Amino acid sequence: MTARRPLPDELDQRFGIAVASASGVARNRMRASDLDIPFPGVRRRILHDLPDPPFDPYERQAHERLERALDYAPRLTDAQFVSHESAAAVLGAPLPMVLDEHGEIADLSRASVHVSVLGTGPLPRCSGVIGHRANPETTRVGTARGIRISDAATTWASLAHLQVPDLVAVGDYFCRRWRPGVGRKHVGRRSFCTIDDLRKVTTGGRRRGIIRLREAVELVREDSWSPRETKLRLMLCEAHLPEPQLNIDVRDDDGRFLGCVDLAYPELKVAIEYQSMLHGPRYAADVERIAALRAAGWIVIEVTSELFRRPDEIVRRVRAAISERR
Repeated sequence: MTARRPLPDELDQRFGIAVASASGVARNRMRASDLDIPFPGVRRRILHDLPDPPFDPYERQAHERLERALDYAPRLTDAQFVSHESAAAVLGAPLPMVLDEHGEIADLSRASVHVSVLGTGPLPRCSGVIGHRANPETTRVGTARGIRISDAATTWASLAHLQVPDLVAVGDYFCRRWRPGVGRKHVGRRSFCTIDDLRKVTTGGRRRGIIRLREAVELVREDSWSPRETKLRLMLCEAHLPEPQLNIDVRDDDGRFLGCVDLAYPELKVAIEYQSMLHGPRYAADVERIAALRAAGWIVIEVTSELFRRPDEIVRRVRAAISERR
């Protein structure tokens, strides 16, 4: 058996066949079994030492969306850029869960990629792609992960078909301020955009879903760290409870650091903590942190994924805690 000729080192994991041909790769080599064909004209090296896909279904769908956008990148022309949900995935924004026709968690490993064209250039014509025509007056394009995408504010505005809580969650992610605090990572990292940037895209021209965008932008905050925190906050505000502070560091009367809490009414010593699926050292650390808060006189309401599906009960517990402390 003839050994398969190695591909040139200058070719990335994903590459266009025109680039490969220019590098001296024969056409029959590009039909070899160690290459996948995610889109016409694109090849992707099949790697066997990849990590397992994320366990969390939200993370898994985010990973699948990102991979699809990266797969299409070699096909992008100078007038094209990745947009909408695909751009949000490239930026790591939290998108709502997609279910299939059976109500099960959808497999997005072959999902369509959103690609936009500025002005009057030709729309992409390819299976697995959704083409859009972008208005140059209301669209800003940047680069992330080495590919052209709509910038954060433009991407957020393109998601106006989402429900308001999901729009707010994406806005919170884009506008997060990386403030200093005990043990916090990436302090001072630049936000993807500001709330003012989001507000500008709701006033800079005609857009679909403009009423929903204008409602959502007024609810975006800079200190939410996850979409579940965002939706907890919106849940409480919708029930006409006071808006809680987000991710504040708590210290006892002697100045000893007790922990950072997700949502809090510090003047009442009431905290609301969302508990995701935790394991090992992280779970143990959270148990100790919550015990320390309670020992210091805090009421801590823990919201599990099960309780999250019962918003009336969450509101009842928070309202009761506030009433107890007033």
